Amino acid sequence: MGIFMEAVGDENEKLENKRRRLIFRSAHRGIKEMDLIMGSFARANIPNFTKSELSEYDQLLCNNDPDLYNWITEKEPAPDDIADMSVFKKLLDHKVV
Repeated sequence: MGIFMEAVGDENEKLENKRRRLIFRSAHRGIKEMDLIMGSFARANIPNFTKSELSEYDQLLCNNDPDLYNWITEKEPAPDDIADMSVFKKLLDHKVV
C-alpha cells in the first residue's frame, strides 16, 4: 500500500486554483529530476484533467520523491493502489522533452 500524506487542497477549492497549485507543486518537488518529470507532465496534462483526475493526481503528489522516482523509473514496483491510478499510468507513458 502506498504512503499518502494528506492532500493540500479541499473540495471547495476553485478548479483553476487547484490546477495552478498542482502544476506549481509538480515543478517544485525539491529533486531536480522530479521537478523535470513531474513539472513537464503536469504542464502537459493538468489543463485537460477532469476533477476526479485532479484529485487523484493531488494524492499521488503526496508521496515522497524517492518512492515516486523509483516507481516512475521502474526501479521498484509501485504499490497496487498507486499502480491502479489512471494518472499514474499516464505518468508512466509521459516522455520528458
